Amino acid sequence: MIAPSLLSADFSNLSREFDWLNQSCADWIHLDVMDGVFVPNISFGFPVLKHLARLSQKPLDVHLMIVQPEKFIREVKDLGALVMNVHYEACTHLHRVVYQIKEAGMMAGVTLNPSTPVAALQDIVADVDLVLLMSVNPGFGGQKFIPHTVEKVKQLRRMIEETESRALIEVDGGVNLETGKLLRDAGADVLVAGNYVFGADNPMETCRRLRAL
Repeated sequence: MIAPSLLSADFSNLSREFDWLNQSCADWIHLDVMDGVFVPNISFGFPVLKHLARLSQKPLDVHLMIVQPEKFIREVKDLGALVMNVHYEACTHLHRVVYQIKEAGMMAGVTLNPSTPVAALQDIVADVDLVLLMSVNPGFGGQKFIPHTVEKVKQLRRMIEETESRALIEVDGGVNLETGKLLRDAGADVLVAGNYVFGADNPMETCRRLRAL
């Protein structure tokens, strides 16, 4: 599946961006929420997210790069989000947060920063619906893909099979046709792409080519 990251969209003309997104083969829309504390950048908050949710005809994949993400489960649910992604590094009581997200009726996603080993999820992977591996350091778009992520995808795929988890594997950062193929071959299910899609001459065709990997 493909989830274009709206962080790279033209915010001066969101209606135009959603015109093609809603007609494209994109499966989800990935929304990166940054607080300037957990990551060194600020993106957008819930007033903007509510507007984006009204424009989107695609399921929303909300990625909270913030401290205390559990405080905003109700707000994310009210957006109509399909997936709520929280960072392993930001949740002291991760098991509780995962089940709070599930009880709210959303898919529970857990995100790992590049320096966090896949083994950290051994005791929770069977309970989550999705694991998002960051293939760049979170906070900014347009960064270079971290090659070791391919091995992390393979490790995570083995862990999922061994624990009989049904979790999807999502990867975010530096995704293009070359890295996307490596990730897909390693076992990734969902590819998040920002600059590579929104910066393309033909974003719809770029989405189609990524999805066809």
